Amino acid sequence: MSDKYVVYYRLSLMKEGSKGLGLDAQRAMFSNFLITRPGEVLGDYTEIETGKTLKKSLGRPELTKAITHARVAGAILVIPRLDRLARNVAFISALLESELKIVCCDMPEADTFTLHIMAALAEKEGKMISARTSAALKALQAKGVQLGSNRPGHWEGLTKTGVLRAERRDYGLQKAREASRKANQEKMSTHYEPIVPWIREMREAGLTLNQIVDTLNQRGCLTTRGNVWNIATLHRVIAKYLGQEYLGQLTSKLCPCVATK
Repeated sequence: MSDKYVVYYRLSLMKEGSKGLGLDAQRAMFSNFLITRPGEVLGDYTEIETGKTLKKSLGRPELTKAITHARVAGAILVIPRLDRLARNVAFISALLESELKIVCCDMPEADTFTLHIMAALAEKEGKMISARTSAALKALQAKGVQLGSNRPGHWEGLTKTGVLRAERRDYGLQKAREASRKANQEKMSTHYEPIVPWIREMREAGLTLNQIVDTLNQRGCLTTRGNVWNIATLHRVIAKYLGQEYLGQLTSKLCPCVATK
C-alpha cells in the first residue's frame, strides 16, 4: 500500500504570496520527493504569512487544516522545508510528539531526534536574522535615514487601489486611535471592576471622597497607571462607573454625607 500525503506550503512574506516567489521551489522539492517515495496526494494547503512565535504558529489556519486532514485521513504531513513549518522548537516538539507523521522533503530520512536538532538550528537562525535586521535599521536611523512611512514622499500619490496615500494614512491613524482608546477602556474596566463596588459601598455608607481615597490606599489599591489614589482620580472613576449622583453631597440610607472634602 502506497503512502498518503497532505502537503503544507508556506510563504513567509506577502510579497512572496503576490509574486509566487518560493512556492514554485517548494513544489519542485515535493515533486522530487515523490519520485523517490511515490504516494497518493490527498490535498495541499498554502499559507501566506510570517511566523516567529509559538502563538503565531498555532494561529495558522491553513496549517491547522493540513494537520487535521492528515490526522483524519491517516496520512503523512509533508513540508518541503523544515523552516517553512516554524522556527520554533516548542511548536515543532509538540507536533513531533503527537501521533501525526511528518516528513520534510529536504531531509526525508530524518528521525525525530534529527528534526528536533534542525528545528533548534532554524529557531536560532531566525533570531540571528532578526537581530541583524534590527541592528542594521538602528544604524541607518543613527545616520539620520528616514525609514518606513517616514521616508520622504512615502505618502504622496495613490495606492494600488486608487486611494490617496495621505487619506489612507489619516484613516489608519484614526483606526489606531480608536483601537488604542478601546484597549484603554477595556483595561480600565477590568482593573476597576473589583474596586468600584467598594467605592459605591463606602459612598452609600456616608464616607467622604477623602476618606475613600485614604481607605483605597490603605488597602493597597492602585490606579491603572500604578499610582496611589487621589481625589481627581476618584472623581473620574465615580463619574464614569457610578454616575454624577455619587459625587457632591450624597445622602445615604445609612447616614448622610454632607461634604465631599
